[in-house]
Amino acid sequence: MKKYTYPSVLTIAGFDGSGGAGIQADIKTFSALGCYATSVLTALPVQNTQGVRKIYPIPMEAVEEQIEAVLDDIFPRAVKIGMVHTPELVETIVNTLKKYPKIPIVFDPVMVATSGHRLIEEETIAIIVEKLFPIAEIITPNMDEAAILADMEVKTLEDMENAGRIILKYGCNNILLKGGHQESPIITSLLLSKNGELTSFETEKFITNNTHGSGCTLSSAIAAFLARGEDLKNAVTLAQEYVFEAIKNGKDVVTGKGNGPLNHFYNPIKLIKNEMV
Repeated sequence: MKKYTYPSVLTIAGFDGSGGAGIQADIKTFSALGCYATSVLTALPVQNTQGVRKIYPIPMEAVEEQIEAVLDDIFPRAVKIGMVHTPELVETIVNTLKKYPKIPIVFDPVMVATSGHRLIEEETIAIIVEKLFPIAEIITPNMDEAAILADMEVKTLEDMENAGRIILKYGCNNILLKGGHQESPIITSLLLSKNGELTSFETEKFITNNTHGSGCTLSSAIAAFLARGEDLKNAVTLAQEYVFEAIKNGKDVVTGKGNGPLNHFYNPIKLIKNEMV
């Protein structure tokens, strides 16, 4: 009898009890795109669609042991890293992952929530740049996060490109600057690589409050498509299309009193079977 595996993807991220962002959004995204989801919890925010109320830390030993438990058993084809809000957490994740064979890593530098709430400690940024940027295949900041990382105002498309080139000098391999906060009817995101290549992506912007977790979803979708064997540019292209449709198909749904979630399951794919050799 033939045996099969599923393309597995690991998310290392924070919790969202309201189900729209963080680990919950990541698991939904992996699952909707035909991948098998595993997860490691880095923080326990108390939040809902209206914002973050408090963040409870997870012991570093627990983070390390979670990563080891998953990687020793269900080795992923890609990893998405989300909320890392302390220097100790960055060190723990990087040092633990170093023990294993290299995996494509998608890092979403979660610093500012959709609600505008600042989620990261200042002293964490330097160690993220030093330790996490070099091991990530791609990082996916939004305009607010790019402004923090590049230490400049990011309001226009030109600002985005300039900020991206500054951030690349920190040791990034590739950076996707998300344009979701643009006021124009067409949103432009920029993919920059360290070899100088620039690719732009344009999508229609919808009038909706239901964008909670869109950044988590995009980075997770990129990781899922990488796990499915796509190259980086295709993975980014397909991930953007997925998020566009997830927003489009959830824009008129009322979930909670604040920023609602995307419709992750607008067109779910069954778990993809790969025959074992």
